[in-house]
Amino acid sequence: MTLVRRPSPFGELLSLRQAMDRLFEDTFVRPRGVGFASLDGGALALDVTSTADALVVEAALPGVKPEEVDITVANGTLTIRAVIASERRDGEGKYLVQEIRRGEVARSVALPSGLEPDKANATFENGVLTLRIPKAEQVKPRQIRISPVTDGHQTADSSAAGAEGTQG
Repeated sequence: MTLVRRPSPFGELLSLRQAMDRLFEDTFVRPRGVGFASLDGGALALDVTSTADALVVEAALPGVKPEEVDITVANGTLTIRAVIASERRDGEGKYLVQEIRRGEVARSVALPSGLEPDKANATFENGVLTLRIPKAEQVKPRQIRISPVTDGHQTADSSAAGAEGTQG
């Protein structure tokens, strides 16, 4: 008796499933050109950090000139917009791979309250825009000193206050 081994139909389904997963991941999870995308659904790559004195926003803008960047703050929303110009002329050949984004990119983020956007400053170095928006004095963290207490009485500062009270 000869045994005939038939391929499992589930083997083909598994490879189809892997292909669909990869297609989904490449299309939606890791879209081509992460960091630059058009206004119709993409976003500009940003890092936003909060320090004791300011909110710092860094935007990746490789190949963009500082004069091509527009930064606005309106109604508590920061918007960074840039134009990536095309250096390529028609008739220079056909694309084999085209991954460099061209056109306009933008990103808007809601800013926390307590900032002073009128005092913001921006720098642009090596394709990275750095925007510093200072925090208002009333929202900056404050250090509160703790006065030591001995036998129910404050020491150091309270002894001076007590001495002034006995003189009068």
